[in-house]
Amino acid sequence: MNMIRKLSGMLGILIWAMIVVSSQTGLADTAKATPAASPHTFTPNVGVVSNYVFRGLTQTWNKPAIQGGIDYAHAQGWYAGVWASSISDKQYANGWAELDLSGGFNGKINNDWTWTVGGIGVYYPSANYDHIKPAGTYPNQSYDTFEVNAGVGYKWVTLKLSASLTDYYGANTKTGYNANSKGTTYLDLTATVPLPESVFTKDVTLPLHIGRTNYPNKLLAPTAAGTMEPDYTDVKLGINKAFDGGWNLGAAYTYASNKAFYNGMPSAKNSSDTINMGGGNVMLALTKTF
Repeated sequence: MNMIRKLSGMLGILIWAMIVVSSQTGLADTAKATPAASPHTFTPNVGVVSNYVFRGLTQTWNKPAIQGGIDYAHAQGWYAGVWASSISDKQYANGWAELDLSGGFNGKINNDWTWTVGGIGVYYPSANYDHIKPAGTYPNQSYDTFEVNAGVGYKWVTLKLSASLTDYYGANTKTGYNANSKGTTYLDLTATVPLPESVFTKDVTLPLHIGRTNYPNKLLAPTAAGTMEPDYTDVKLGINKAFDGGWNLGAAYTYASNKAFYNGMPSAKNSSDTINMGGGNVMLALTKTF
């Protein structure tokens, strides 16, 4: 019941924020008979997913999640955003939500080529390694992470490199690694292929993705399967259909390698409860933008 109240509260805050943004836009339109085009754009969004998968790894113990946020864009290219999702406290000890704060600049070289630079902070309110059971297993260590990123795009293909300026989700000498994980990188190649309307109707796209996570450190002791290396590759193949009114329906298959490391990961609440955080997953998503 406590988790349900927290999720309901988070969803309520997101809906309230969207109403405020929409009402302010409406008041501005009413006050001006012929309003000038604003350089500012606010885009609220909400959604539900059958499984929140990030970089190939489940964040919800293979359970559904409620998500939403607000994106800001300036006509000159600056952007910022806030986004939240429910998560599993089996994975993030004592955690119930993920909060992402992002910002940066999107540039344009010509009609085909684009570039971007930015940063993102990922925060887990109330979550900490010291809540892992049994008590005393780990010391005080948050999962919070901050990354910078840079990328280039050609039409519907993008290549982006992200690098952490903090320990990567708390992976350091206090949590069982031989060194800190600052400088962990994620190389992301994504294509959003538009499918022909003559076959698939309009606004149908095929998201294709491959990513690689590289840690600068490794475990002090091997897993049960005999590896100390957390590096892995993830892939995604999906299909999305956009509908009038800002609705989008998507389905995707994701896969993460390195079964020897990510299969059999223990729950933060009960070490005998294990899961394959990677492997193959099929997920469904329904989102709405305003």
